[in-house]
Amino acid sequence: MLVKLGVAAAVASALARSRTFQRLLFAENRRRRQTVALLAFLLVPLTLGVLIRTTVPNFLAADISFETVILLGLLVGPGWAVLGGVVLSMPAVYHHEYLALPFNAALGVAAGLMGTFVEKEEIWSFTPFIDLSLYRWVRRNLRQPRIDRQILMLFLIVGLDVVLDWVSLNLPHKTGPRRLFALHTDVWGLQILIWLSAPVVVGIALKVWNVLRIELKLEEQKRLLLEARLDALQRQINPHFLFNTLNSIASLIRMKPKLAREMIVKLANILRALLKDHDTYVPLREELSFTDDYLDIEVVRFGADKLRVEKDIDPETLDVLVPSILLQPLIENSIKHGLEPRINGGTVTLRSRLQGNRVMIEVADDGVGIVARPATALNRAGAGIGMKNVRERLEVLYGTQARFTVVSNPGRGTLVSIEIPLHLPNGA
Repeated sequence: MLVKLGVAAAVASALARSRTFQRLLFAENRRRRQTVALLAFLLVPLTLGVLIRTTVPNFLAADISFETVILLGLLVGPGWAVLGGVVLSMPAVYHHEYLALPFNAALGVAAGLMGTFVEKEEIWSFTPFIDLSLYRWVRRNLRQPRIDRQILMLFLIVGLDVVLDWVSLNLPHKTGPRRLFALHTDVWGLQILIWLSAPVVVGIALKVWNVLRIELKLEEQKRLLLEARLDALQRQINPHFLFNTLNSIASLIRMKPKLAREMIVKLANILRALLKDHDTYVPLREELSFTDDYLDIEVVRFGADKLRVEKDIDPETLDVLVPSILLQPLIENSIKHGLEPRINGGTVTLRSRLQGNRVMIEVADDGVGIVARPATALNRAGAGIGMKNVRERLEVLYGTQARFTVVSNPGRGTLVSIEIPLHLPNGA
């Protein structure tokens, strides 16, 4: 019996390592082809176990076909459980155990009906610890008597195993070997343990797979949470950018209406790009094109003599994927907090270069700098919504693989450095 439990745990654990098996097992609505593939994963090793039991003397624990048909009935339904039972019975039928096929077929129907009666969550939470299940059942029913489907499932599995044992004993083959295989002993205490081992084997497989199922659900929830947070951060940029740009246009409407019109057209182009569905990551070339539209608006607002733009872009970095709308908030911050307070304006410099398997992107200005903030505070939040937003997005997308650094000298300017991996993180 211990070897039998070990075989069940080993098979369940080995199958759980396969990503394909995981997708098939936990699929909400399986197609016929997917169900056939799931059955193949289960039936190939376990039918081999039946064959080993029939050919290798005294290795009876390799045959867990009874528990496998129960699992198929609970997880995929009666029709597929019947098919699985027929396949599992083939080696036994070949060795003259002729009742294996009809019994497994009937067992598949019974297990499938059981699976339709018991809720899916109750099936997944079925525990191999029978003593604990009985203890909890007694405690719950002492307070408030009710039908416990998990306990009912436990007793049904044990009852079906008792039927298997009875058929095996009472319908022997006249010339020798039994027509149906079952573990049997004349010691009643040990025989009861054999019957109880069936729900334990079923519970072990369900327990192993349920732990994996919970882990996958937690990973999915984490991914959805990160996507929601990233979407919220992304939305934070657009109204912030729109508010500042409209202020720029408003300052030109009376004095320079033609320039104001040009800015409105450029703003429309930018908003069209923002409202269009875009990926989380874009080539740096596309990101620079987007910031050029923004800089055209700001150059018109300040004047070409007061706002100068310099670029030192490594051509090898143009096709590197970077988070979308990464540079515009930093450039906006440089203009608003660094150059706008200066009477003579200044220069915004964009740089990019490769450093091994990482990409370095810098936004620098020669403005007034950030005053009255310690260096640690700069690195944590930056100045304004835009810089804080960029830093949080980098944390969401890259975790500890990204670096965001702010260095500011009052009266001399501010340098914002971003260092990200050359290749996207796993799962991006």
